[in-house]
Parts: sequence; C-alpha cells; structure tokens
Amino acid sequence: MRPIRHGQQITSNQLTPHSAAATFLGVRPASLRDLVERRGRDDRDRPFCFFGDSVITFGALDTASNRLANSLSALGIGREDRVAVMLPNHPDHVDTVIALAKLGATHVPVNVHTRELGLRYQLEHSELRAVIADARYRVELSRALRDVAIDTLVWRGEPLGGEHDRPRSFEALAGGGADHPPASSPDADHVVAIMYTSGTTGPPKGVMLSNAMYQAAGRTAALVADVKPGDVLFLWEPLYHIAGVQAVTLCLQRGVSCALVERFSATAFWDQVRRYGATQIHYLGGVLGLLMKQPARPDDALNPARIAWGAAASHDVWPRFEHRFGVRIHECYGLTEGASFTTANLEGKVGSIGRPIEDFEVRIVDDDDRPVPDGQHGEIVQRERTPGLLMKGYFKDPEGTRKALRDGWLHTGDIGYRDSEGFFYFAGRRKDRIRRRGENVSAWEIERAVSTCPGVEECAVIGIPSELADDEIKLFVRAAAGATVDPLDVIRWCEERLAYFQVPRYVAFIDQFPKTPSERIRKDELPRSVDGCWDLEHSRHHLRR
Repeated sequence: MRPIRHGQQITSNQLTPHSAAATFLGVRPASLRDLVERRGRDDRDRPFCFFGDSVITFGALDTASNRLANSLSALGIGREDRVAVMLPNHPDHVDTVIALAKLGATHVPVNVHTRELGLRYQLEHSELRAVIADARYRVELSRALRDVAIDTLVWRGEPLGGEHDRPRSFEALAGGGADHPPASSPDADHVVAIMYTSGTTGPPKGVMLSNAMYQAAGRTAALVADVKPGDVLFLWEPLYHIAGVQAVTLCLQRGVSCALVERFSATAFWDQVRRYGATQIHYLGGVLGLLMKQPARPDDALNPARIAWGAAASHDVWPRFEHRFGVRIHECYGLTEGASFTTANLEGKVGSIGRPIEDFEVRIVDDDDRPVPDGQHGEIVQRERTPGLLMKGYFKDPEGTRKALRDGWLHTGDIGYRDSEGFFYFAGRRKDRIRRRGENVSAWEIERAVSTCPGVEECAVIGIPSELADDEIKLFVRAAAGATVDPLDVIRWCEERLAYFQVPRYVAFIDQFPKTPSERIRKDELPRSVDGCWDLEHSRHHLRR
C-alpha cells in the first residue's frame, strides 16, 4: 500500500473511542472551508481518518488541503472554476475535495468506473477548467479527453517530468504549496459541487449543490446515525457519491473519526469494522442483503458497530440483520437533490423510511400533484422548510430543473405511501414500474421477494415489450458462490409470495451486475433481448406435453 504522505502510524488508543469530541457552538459554519479550518485549529491532533495502517489528524487535513489549494491556485484555478476529480477512495481524494472548497472552485466528482462515452459526456457537459485523476484511469480518461478542451490536467500516481509539461504531477502539487490558507471566502450559497446523478435510466444530470446543502447533509446524517463523541464511522462509500462527502462533513461537524477503505467488500466488511473499532456502518442499495448472504460466523454479533444507517433495508432482511449482527437499523430516505436525507426512522418501525426531519415537508401526491389519502400510493415530493436545502438546479438543464422543482416541491420520481401514524414507506421508482396484464407492477416488489430465495445473491427485474399491448417481466439472477439455482424453483418461490401478474416470465443468469456508486444495479445496461433466456411459457408448454 502506498504510504500516506501526511499520516502517522495508528496506535491502539487512537482506535478506541475515548474522549469527547468538541462541537462548534453559536453560528453554524458557512462552508467546508470553515469546518476544516476550525477543526485544524481547535482539534489539531485528534484523529480524523484511519486508512490502512495510518491515521490523518484534523490538523494534517487542514495543512495538506492548504498546500494543494495553493498549488492549484498558482495554476490559475480559483473561484467558480469547475474541476473534475477522478480518484479512488484515499486521503488524497479528501484533500482534493477540501482544497477545491477552500478555493471556492466547484468540485465535479467522476465515477471511477465510467467508461469512455460516459466520461466524454460528463467532461464536455460540465465545461471544465481542470481534471485531477489517478493514473490507473488513464486509458479511458485519455480517450475521453481527446475532444475535450481543458486548461490543466493533473495525474496522480505517475511521474510526469518537467514543470512545463502540460500534465502536472499531483504529488508535486500536494507537496509544493504553501501551508497558509488560500485567499478565498466561499459563502453558504456557493456551488461547491456539481454531482452527476447515477440514475438507472436516462443520461446523468448535474445536480448543483451548495455549501448550505453539504452542511445540512452532515447534520441529518449525524441525526440518523445517532453520532456521539468518540464514534468512528466506517466509510466505504465512494467519495464521488453524496454519501461519501456527507460522511466527511459529518466528521468535521462533530469532531469524530472515519475509517476509510477503498471499496466495499462483503467478505472483508466485518473484519475491517472490527479492525478500526467502527461504531457506525452505512448501507445503500443491496448492501445489507449482500452481508446477510455471507456465511454465518460465531462472532457475527461480536463487533463494535452500534448503528447501521442508510436506505433500502428490505422488510425481510431488516430484523434478521439486527439479530445476527447485533446492531440497530436506522432507515432513512432522500435524494442528492434534497441534501441527501429527507426522512428518518429512529423508532425502528420495520419497513418504514420514517417521518420527515425538521428541515423538510414531505407529501404523497397523485399525477395532478394533489395529496392522496393515507395508505394510497403516489409520488413522494418534498419541500424545504429551511431555505437553501434543495438543489440550485440541474447544470445547463433548465427544462429538467423545471420538471423536478414545481411550485417549490421537489418531485422525486419515487412511489410511496404514508400510514395513519405519519410514517412513510418507499414502494419503488415511478420509471421502474411495469404494465402487465392490465396491472401496474413494481419491479422493486418482485426483487424484494426474489432476493430472499435460497441461492440467489442478487437480482433485478425489467419490463420488455411483449407480443401483446403490455410488457413481459424479465428477471436477472446472480447466484451465490457455489450455489446452483433452478429457474423453476425461483418461479415457484415467486408464485407463493407474489400476485400472478407479478411472476416473471423470463429468467436470465448473470455473473456480475453493472452498478452505480451506491451499489444500485444499472438497469439501463441490462440486455432487453430474451434470446437464450429461460421462458416460463415454454416450460409450461413442455410440461403440458
């Protein structure tokens, strides 16, 4: 592992929650820069981040981000300049995010798994001043940059020669700048990031996020995670995703530590949590299900984690996960466009995404934006109670912004309902609904049932055109390691748990699903063809014969 240039070796007492974290009183900090500089001044020697065998203190973060910011400033990068960042999870990545925030520049995070065409779209659309990237992504990124004009290109992890070469060395910039803070003062309304959504359908949209939104995201994350002095957050989420930056902001606000790993690993997850003494773990997408699929161990519940917080815990997995691993689940719901979290379930009502947090109002509405009665499905919409917590819009997309933000309400495109006690429930994506045999079918409901089938590691459902007017249902299955899954067994499992019109017709097996940064399956990349698929209708025909 490459050593951290501003780290020090971990000692056992630094891994043990042991002292009260300072909190800022009075006026809330207006920006990420304010947070980092206050922590660097008041809690300079406290651990901020554990990574590998090293620890980065709040003071080291402040100094390293100052050096990088001043070096970037010397290259002409400053306020309002957009800078794409394509780096792995690493303290260097955190330094870069903070350095850009200190300059008042706009961070454009790039998913490291994006290929040439997707890269070109994002790089062209965001109208960049500079790109900072790891050399391991050089092939794909260089192809995408052939037709994109930028002023500055910085490569990390590869020596690049003299000072007058067009590419710059990240290591040289990080080690060469002055220690003093750069001359900039970004305010709460500054667009600190343009974060391209990793939706499962359609081209990505650039969500414009302000410093105020980052601050709100950190505060609500601390609420959901029930953060206390001395806690350690386990941070596997990519730093190019809102959840990653949200966790960093939380740590800066509360003065607690994070344990950063480069990527999510279901097999290594609990060993990493134990190693760093992590007390809070975050989940998104199918992460809980993947952890539940791992072989049971006698020490499953012998871990330091106290709270598992996040979104998309299934009704079936929720209580079993709590029992097996000895942690309490805090489910929540939200979008990047709305400061990440909108509702929180701290009461433990299984299946619910909770009730609105104080900063937001949430409703369920019909197609005409009229509120629907409790128990009835409709679109989830949200409105800010505190100004500045909804996105400033989609970058260079006024039509998309107009559709999403109507009369002060953010339309999520998600389907849900509210019960008589005011608890909200998620029921799938509006665009993920299938029309079959005259009925509206939620792909999410089918996936929730199939995911509990023995031998199934992951699954996804899409609608495909049929010879009739409606759709047919195609199910993709990734089998667990060493398991053999019979399609007919999956169908019988579904028939016991779903309505007849929800039972898939086609079953296809897949070795690996394409994923978004939050571990959600990218359904737009799944093949619509039924060639080679197992077909329930053909199976029934052969059985009749």
